[in-house]
Amino acid sequence: MTTKTVQIRKDTRMDAFDLFALGLLNLAAATLVGLWWLLLFPMISLPLALVVTAWALWGWPVGLAAAGVSVAGLLWWQRARPEAFDRWVTRRARVRFLTWHRYRRRWVKLMRACHLSIDRGDRTFIPRLLGVEIGPATDRVRVRMLDGHCPADFENRVTQLAHAFGVLDCRATIIGPGTVELAFRRSDSLAETVILPRVDHWIRPKAA
Repeated sequence: MTTKTVQIRKDTRMDAFDLFALGLLNLAAATLVGLWWLLLFPMISLPLALVVTAWALWGWPVGLAAAGVSVAGLLWWQRARPEAFDRWVTRRARVRFLTWHRYRRRWVKLMRACHLSIDRGDRTFIPRLLGVEIGPATDRVRVRMLDGHCPADFENRVTQLAHAFGVLDCRATIIGPGTVELAFRRSDSLAETVILPRVDHWIRPKAA
């Protein structure tokens, strides 16, 4: 799910009807986001739906029993198959949360702060966030440039981007027509201690 190009009107004055309509739109957006997350994590949403259904149809004792069975099943899965549990639950949830927390929630604000937005009349256009790849040390963010942008617009602002997103450094690379990849290095992977395996069994015994 990509972030579309954002258009911001400079006239921010709103009356009561505008505020009411904005509230309804925010509620609809929150509902859609909740449904989207439920679809992304069926291994969590299905047990939750089972608990809610059991509670509604047969009362709270059955609902609590269903909740206990669901939690026990997830714990058993985590202990019996930790790699599969991490792949389908922990890692996916972590990547989704970090993508939103680090980039999507403040993308518009930071693009404007780094002077990568373009004003045309009474509208402000923001580069589209195409996708994010969360890595152990470096995140890679794909961005669709706006009409009127050139590669130098991003290459000359890597220092501002690094400070804005709170990373050690940033590199901008053109990976396609109108598409730039921003590599945000958040930590130094070479600074971590690496424990090497023992090599005693590789050493041949000395001849007698």
